[in-house]
Amino acid sequence: MSETNPYQPPVPAAPASAVGGSFNVNGRTLDAGHGWTWIASAFSLFMKQPGMWVLLFIIYFVCCALLSMIPILGGFANLLLLPVFGAGFMCACRASDDGGEVAVEHLFFGFKNKTSNLMVIGVFACLPLAVVIVGMLIAGGAGIFAALFSGTAALATLGFSVALAMMAGLIISVPVYMALWFAAPLVLFDGMAPGVALKASFSACLKNVIAFTLYAIVLFVLFIVATIPFGLGLIVVVPVALISVYTAYREIFFGV
Repeated sequence: MSETNPYQPPVPAAPASAVGGSFNVNGRTLDAGHGWTWIASAFSLFMKQPGMWVLLFIIYFVCCALLSMIPILGGFANLLLLPVFGAGFMCACRASDDGGEVAVEHLFFGFKNKTSNLMVIGVFACLPLAVVIVGMLIAGGAGIFAALFSGTAALATLGFSVALAMMAGLIISVPVYMALWFAAPLVLFDGMAPGVALKASFSACLKNVIAFTLYAIVLFVLFIVATIPFGLGLIVVVPVALISVYTAYREIFFGV
């Protein structure tokens, strides 16, 4: 552990060796049980400063809500900035992991460090949404054109075409988000180029698909339970889910 915390703002990012362990660029293959370990470790980090983690989540939620008010472009803006904000959360995780304090400034760390590389990753994150929108535009245009020459009965196929566009976006989102999952910390902490980080993240997720399956099931159950008391549990579950990206990154790439 470092004597000083390299992720207390405004100090620039430090090498990934701060977490300890030896960095494995290809990622380690872990047992299925680690899917639960990532969540349990994330909850431990959350409990160090629960108030600050909830505050960071609320600020991020408000930022996303404001961007979402912009028609169409708002959705792309949120996806474009997803790795930038993600880097901020990872920065806060590293600070807490090193025994420091989580601060609001951590959330915006990615806007000052490795921003261009993080936004390149954000462009990649927009791919599923772009596929859906383009598919719907094509399907809609074809449906209207057919209706003009074949009658309104041709519009019956429009719903099916739109469903296909949405299905295509869903299918492509799986490998896209596998590539995105660890891309932000790999760029921020380990200095990887965007393309290399996306490839390393995809490979790490693929190697640990069984652990990620358990991880996804546990998170799904937690999210369901969190929505029962008027959704209030989400202010805990969502930050823990965000932190678990860091704890999974730490175990897969550093073995700690």
